Amino acid sequence: MFQGTGSGVGKSVLVAAFCRVLWQKGLRVAPFKAQNMALNSFVTLDGLEMGRAQVYQAEACGLLPDVRMNPILLKPTGDSQSQVILMGKPAGNLAARSYYSSYQENLKVVRQAFDSLSQDFDLLVLEGAGSPAEINLQATDLVNMEMAAYADAPVVIVGDIDRGGVFAWFKGTYDLIPERHRARISGFIINKFRGDISLLSPGIAQFQQIVPLPVFGVLPWFNDIAADQEDGVFVNAVPKKNHDGPLKIAIVHLPRISNFTDFAPLAFEKDVVLSFVRRPEGLDRCDCLIIPGTKNTRSDLNFLKDTGWDVTIHDRAKDGTVIMGICGGYQMLGRGIRDPDGVEGQQGSSSGLGLLPVVTDMCGKKKLSRTEITLDLPSLSPNPLTVKGYEIHMGVTRAEGSFIPLGPGLGADIGAASENMTAVGIYLHGLFENDSFRRYFLDFLRTKQGLEPTEEIVSYRAFRKEQLDRLASWISNNADIPGLLSLMGL
Repeated sequence: MFQGTGSGVGKSVLVAAFCRVLWQKGLRVAPFKAQNMALNSFVTLDGLEMGRAQVYQAEACGLLPDVRMNPILLKPTGDSQSQVILMGKPAGNLAARSYYSSYQENLKVVRQAFDSLSQDFDLLVLEGAGSPAEINLQATDLVNMEMAAYADAPVVIVGDIDRGGVFAWFKGTYDLIPERHRARISGFIINKFRGDISLLSPGIAQFQQIVPLPVFGVLPWFNDIAADQEDGVFVNAVPKKNHDGPLKIAIVHLPRISNFTDFAPLAFEKDVVLSFVRRPEGLDRCDCLIIPGTKNTRSDLNFLKDTGWDVTIHDRAKDGTVIMGICGGYQMLGRGIRDPDGVEGQQGSSSGLGLLPVVTDMCGKKKLSRTEITLDLPSLSPNPLTVKGYEIHMGVTRAEGSFIPLGPGLGADIGAASENMTAVGIYLHGLFENDSFRRYFLDFLRTKQGLEPTEEIVSYRAFRKEQLDRLASWISNNADIPGLLSLMGL
């Protein structure tokens, strides 16, 4: 089990990397994280919702996502409230205190999922959450040391040296873990190192005199591997890509942005410069402006109005910029959003941006589905395009006026477009993972700019496999893999 000195230290990527190494050795391995807090989620083939981090780790293992790998998902809807997803199904919106009052029931859920998953695989690689040293949460811990004890798993603590004070973090974490669990800690890994490792080595030697446990590796910072990151990391890293291109695509960085990995395939294209923009004054010229998904649509719609994004979006639409909304972004592009029961937050209604003649009614039943549709938009493609993706949303959208359907037999409940695709909205997450659609859409933007289409369709799936293998090399070249394998009895 990999646990961390805190959130964002790289546990998720490290688990994926180590899983890939084990998979390359021919072992039947699966990831497991008892409880994940994230707005980035996915729908499995059987219509269940789970965190994207475990989806990526499953991919590293050559597996289809299985909700047992992430039995509890918490999706924050506000500062102290989250939608609780139990075994892939929504169980309601709960405040933190109410959630922790169900500790015993939740503990049973995660242990049953672990037991079931264990029967199907030779090995499991577990991931903790946050830090096991949060002493105020240890009494209700079901994802860190209590999970490690139940699984009888050795624990390696991961620290982020880029933030500074990594040895203090290690020592403080070690000291604050309950004594009954401390012997389970088997060593440490230093992540995100930049610089001369010979200058770090004396510190490691001194630390091992204080805490006599091995440091299994010093993993270097990388900018040249495309890996699915936990919430926010991809958003911050995207502008640092090493290629330029004529197409500029900007995503509005909403306060409660969800499923930001929808846009990773765009960053992979050589003719695209992708950026996430928090404030409208930071928006440069762009060919397409995307409003992404969100866990609280009306709250983030208020953010657009309070910060002046609504005016900027209308101005850009008049100038010919393509405005696209995905999921909650699609709902915002409509004329209004009604939430009389407070499904996503406060009860009430909000006027939308009005770029599409649709309205959305929030309802208590959540739409979770894998969806395949045929798009027929002549301005985009001369021939119909079949695309696959998944839907995760609470609202039902209907037309209030004439609109351009996205394809034959498709209504506003899946998406809508305006004339010449100045504004287009769709509920489909994973849309840009469809290689043909992505290329046709980018060539459409090129044509609007007066550029020739490239018509070069490349495989995003093949690219992901290559990047996972590079991730495996990253950990293999910088960590004591035999030492880690020995902890697992291999």
